[in-house]
Amino acid sequence: MENFTPEEQAPTQPEITISAEEAAQVQASFMRQVYGWMAGALALTGGVAMLVGSSPEIIELVAGNRLAFWALLLLEMFVVGYISARAFDMSVSAVTGAFFAYSALNGITLGIIFLVFTADSIASTFFVTGGTFAVMSLYGYFTRTDLSRWGNILFMGLVGLIIASVVNLFWLNSLLYTITSFIGVIMFVALTAYDTQKLKALAFVGLGDEETDRKAAVLGALTLYLDFINLFLFLLRIFGRRK
Repeated sequence: MENFTPEEQAPTQPEITISAEEAAQVQASFMRQVYGWMAGALALTGGVAMLVGSSPEIIELVAGNRLAFWALLLLEMFVVGYISARAFDMSVSAVTGAFFAYSALNGITLGIIFLVFTADSIASTFFVTGGTFAVMSLYGYFTRTDLSRWGNILFMGLVGLIIASVVNLFWLNSLLYTITSFIGVIMFVALTAYDTQKLKALAFVGLGDEETDRKAAVLGALTLYLDFINLFLFLLRIFGRRK
């Protein structure tokens, strides 16, 4: 039987050697956790977004108050950065709570899309996003191609996309808006496969430690959640029907 020594074990753990078959089972179990946490977060975000979209009072509070809206966005960025940097230093309940708090906050800001796009186009784009995400995540999980070489290209592309999007907030150029929308879709389609493959290595961080394994799964769920949400928003810019 072929043996497998995970490279991504936590530094404090003794070296554990397992068979390739056991390694595959560990990865499959870990990814089930990741997808489960991600699905729960998406359900929470969607529920909050629909609640906000159906309440003129909340919409007015969020969309009508630019200071409140930007404060929410900054708070979201802080929570994501904090979870990403400190996940393994936090308790399991704190990591999970922060993740779902972020998902709820994101639902509040996303509720504004119901002011701009029709409910039917939002729903159809969500299902298109789900199908695209599933295909690319499965590709990232099962492919034998090493996708790590995509890392630098995707990082540079993401930085360029952010800069172009910020510039267009002031320039309001329709052509640049269209270009960044298509580039954004391509970027997050690729990132879905790349991050999924990367998470297969993260499965071994908590090997033999249930709490560390749970934290790693929540961190992985956050990564794929962000890929899904961004892919959805860029697809909505292309296929969404405005009111």
